[in-house]
Amino acid sequence: MYFVGVDLAWAGRNPTGIAVVDANGSLVQIGAARDDADVLAALRPYVQGDCLVGFDAPLVVTNPTGQRPAETALNRDFRKFEAGAHPANTSKPEFASMPRAARLAEALDLDLDPSAGATRRAIEVYPHAATVALFRLRRTLKYKAKPGRSVDQLKSELLRLMDSVEELEHATVPLRVIGNSDWVSLRRHVTGAQRKCELRRAEDPVDAVVCAYVALYTERCPADVTIYGDFGTGYIVTPSLPADLDPDGPLIDGRQHVN
Repeated sequence: MYFVGVDLAWAGRNPTGIAVVDANGSLVQIGAARDDADVLAALRPYVQGDCLVGFDAPLVVTNPTGQRPAETALNRDFRKFEAGAHPANTSKPEFASMPRAARLAEALDLDLDPSAGATRRAIEVYPHAATVALFRLRRTLKYKAKPGRSVDQLKSELLRLMDSVEELEHATVPLRVIGNSDWVSLRRHVTGAQRKCELRRAEDPVDAVVCAYVALYTERCPADVTIYGDFGTGYIVTPSLPADLDPDGPLIDGRQHVN
């Protein structure tokens, strides 16, 4: 069984990060694609049999305005960690008909119902919420390029994310990335980056690895994930927020620890 992560560009103009993890938690593929044909070509070898694909993009959008119930519910828990989700509605051109993620999932014949138990399925995931829950972050890591953020800050935060991903090798549900040569090359690229555009090219594949891990985690620990929303109105699947995680609590190495 393969667990696939797709950090999907909603409108298709930007690159899409893709990562694949096998049943043992080993990273077997990481990279980027551009248009739908590229994405489908990258995914098809891994979704012929049992698979779970985690899309960081809406799969189901029915509301004409505002945000989906899933986003409202997730934001209640995660906004205080600066991990709120962007609103999706059908007034936005990218969701006016079928969302891009849903079109791709349909082309791959994947079931979209998170509670259906199908052996070949896709779910919507959200890396920011997942990293807060998995890595016990008080705030999301600031590796996305925004005004006022320097190259050094973006690089430092992206490397922190990569460090955390590598540490999952020792987690209850292990993820093994260090032995993958493409991951090693990506880390070298980030370390040597001098411009924001260089970091931008790296962040999508890293996010895709997080998406793939959420898929793996969902399969291995279904009792420890939360499904915000529902299949009818749209949903987001994420590792459950620890009840004792406090956005204003003390930190050790940027994370909150429990004594």
